[in-house]
Amino acid sequence: MNATTLRLSIKQWAPEDRPTERLQRFGTDSLTDAELLAILIGSGTSQYSAVDIAKHVLGKFGGNLNTLGKARFDEFEDIEGVGTQTACKIMAAVELGKRRQTATAELRPDMSTATRIYNYMLPKMQDLNHEEFGVLLMNQNYKLLKAERISIGGITETSADIRIIMREAVLNNATILAVCHNHPSGSISPSRQDDMLTQSIQKACQLMRIHFLDHVIVTDGAYYSYHEQGKI
Repeated sequence: MNATTLRLSIKQWAPEDRPTERLQRFGTDSLTDAELLAILIGSGTSQYSAVDIAKHVLGKFGGNLNTLGKARFDEFEDIEGVGTQTACKIMAAVELGKRRQTATAELRPDMSTATRIYNYMLPKMQDLNHEEFGVLLMNQNYKLLKAERISIGGITETSADIRIIMREAVLNNATILAVCHNHPSGSISPSRQDDMLTQSIQKACQLMRIHFLDHVIVTDGAYYSYHEQGKI
């Protein structure tokens, strides 16, 4: 960006140069320290853009985020464009960063077997009087990233849009997935429709290079696993 661009408000910048748009498109690590601070600051003044003010803040503390993290509230008072609310936002963001360092990592359940999938899904499905279809998205270590309900059906059947399943897998960076649905009747026998849907999901996963682990049919007391039956 040239000096002329910096004198414009951020709203006047080209969309691809705005910090918020770049964060959405390329992620937080694509932004400089000043641009990340500018998002917290929100808006500039008639003289300075939010990025300019963020640079002033960093300059006050020697361009060092560790020094900024030790700042007292009153140390923001003489920085032009930084009012009470902005100072509070910056200090709150710094504190959140500190607390993250001491937080316990989220425990993700292991979904590597049909039994584990069944035990995880049974409380969610055992009392349903209609069929529901869900997907379990996992990382390369079979740790659950997300469990998502894909569709709700009737008493005897449900359908699932494979495009939605694959979209969820891609959005969540899953490398392994399993699907499951319940049979309110208590029968663990798959239907022809279940077989056809399983085959279609398997083909889609092969195309997307995602490992299709299993399709588990859940009933109150028993399950059917396509993987254990050698059908996947």
